[in-house]
Amino acid sequence: MLANLFGLLMGFALLSRHFEESGVPSRLPDFLPDDWRGGFVLLVMVFVLSSFLDNIAAALIGGTVARTVFRRQGAHRLYRRAGRGGSNAGGSGSVIGDTTTTMMWIDGVSPIDVVHAYIAAGVALVAFGIPAARQQQRHAPIARARSQARGSTGARLLTVAFVLIVAIAVNVAVNLHYPALADRWPFLGAAVWAALLIAAPLRQPDWSVLPATLRGTIFLLALVLVRVHDAGRAPAAPSWMTTLVLGFVSAVFDNIPLTKLALTQGGYDWGMLAYAVGFGGSMIWFGSSAGVAITNLFPEGRSVVAWLRAGWHVTLAYVVGFAALLLTLGWQPHGP
Repeated sequence: MLANLFGLLMGFALLSRHFEESGVPSRLPDFLPDDWRGGFVLLVMVFVLSSFLDNIAAALIGGTVARTVFRRQGAHRLYRRAGRGGSNAGGSGSVIGDTTTTMMWIDGVSPIDVVHAYIAAGVALVAFGIPAARQQQRHAPIARARSQARGSTGARLLTVAFVLIVAIAVNVAVNLHYPALADRWPFLGAAVWAALLIAAPLRQPDWSVLPATLRGTIFLLALVLVRVHDAGRAPAAPSWMTTLVLGFVSAVFDNIPLTKLALTQGGYDWGMLAYAVGFGGSMIWFGSSAGVAITNLFPEGRSVVAWLRAGWHVTLAYVVGFAALLLTLGWQPHGP
């Protein structure tokens, strides 16, 4: 697990730089709406991308685009939190979209039993995405000057496409055909690095981004490792209220060991749990791997106080999305 997270965080940092240098982010303003809806559409794109690609990559790609299209004053703090929330929400209903849902799949949970997390995730996306997009529009509208857009570099774009295709193919193939091995070997992280090295003769990665990324990566790995060792006691009896609380806990107690505890205990509504521990980690920057990846891109975000002050919409959206799922489908626990 630690090796996989290390490979993903470091590899996707190089991939996001390839994507930034390809020129595609600078051309996106020509296709996005030029009011607050443009910012919201970008969050929806991150949400959808995260559903079939790891949320770390979705968060980094979204952050790279935001840094380019809002280049005058940059992305607002609330919008950066929203981007991380969009990546976590988008992966919550897909067994290949998040580490926690993949853990559930490996443990025998059916993908169908997770997918209804998208009811809560979709409501949450609207609840935090629209306020964030409107705030971003007031702070720095999308820069639409065509004359400033750089021409796209085909080789870099091909590199990005190749790495993403390899990552998706390996992620699906291993979890579909060799689920037991997926929990024991870092296939996804290794696949990303193998694809980057294979494509290196076409375009060399920007290795200079690795030192700064390494610091944030080591922090996350240490955090996960300590919390795995601390997670010796199972949470309270499974219920919708316990699940709601686990979402808040996941913001400070990484969602990977929490998911492992819940799987060991059994008896949860897996879709509700996937939403809670997946999106709940968005409330604080180190609550999930996607948050650490985003702060590698925006180091100024490494402040719990600033994160809570600017991102309270995400916390409110978590509760609203959870309530929507509970009121529509109710609590649907599965046997241990």
